[in-house]
Amino acid sequence: MNTGKKYKEKTKLIDRNMLYTPAEAASLIKKIAGAKFDETIDMAIHLGVDPKKTDQTVRGTVSLPAGTGKRLRMVVLTKSEKYKEAEEAGADYVGADDLVEKIMGGWLDFDIVLATPDIMSSVGKLGKILGRKGLMPNPKAGTVTNDIGKAVKEFKAGKIEFKLDKGANIHMGIGKASFDEKSIESNITAAINAINKAKPVGFKGNYIKSVTVSTTMGPGIKINYSKLIKEGAA
Repeated sequence: MNTGKKYKEKTKLIDRNMLYTPAEAASLIKKIAGAKFDETIDMAIHLGVDPKKTDQTVRGTVSLPAGTGKRLRMVVLTKSEKYKEAEEAGADYVGADDLVEKIMGGWLDFDIVLATPDIMSSVGKLGKILGRKGLMPNPKAGTVTNDIGKAVKEFKAGKIEFKLDKGANIHMGIGKASFDEKSIESNITAAINAINKAKPVGFKGNYIKSVTVSTTMGPGIKINYSKLIKEGAA
């Protein structure tokens, strides 16, 4: 297959035994990206924590300096006095019980949901629906807040949520292959720093085990994250 041939050609550019700096990885990404669409840059981080232990949960947010390259369709669930603040900040859909009912009816044409604390009793009805999609508002993720205007602007500008899966991995999209090298490098660095800062208090052992970045259609590039941490960048 032509796709298989292209993939093999891309893998030849990567030394599987080498750990690349974020700058080197950014340069490689620009070389291997060649799909007919703007590929997403994916990051996979494998951690040494035990997902089954509640005190080893890893969850948080990171503001990507260069943004995600993706236009987010944002829902804000709040009381009427916050409508104007959310709309002026750039929210796509703003409402209260009307939007809750619409979502319960099957409407899911959005990428992120923010909410103010005073409406969480109504939002709780959406637990099963939004939970399955990973969209349930949560204070730890910064998606439940009274400062709704600020939150809308931050997420629109490139703030993303991350959380641990059952395999002790974190996956996140950190940009697009069309970004310039400096933007890709800064996003890789910011994401690693945020994961390191989210280390559970009191955790002993090897926390970050591996970091790999890849484009949608490309092979993985292993990142040398230890230098960032040793330099105190994380």
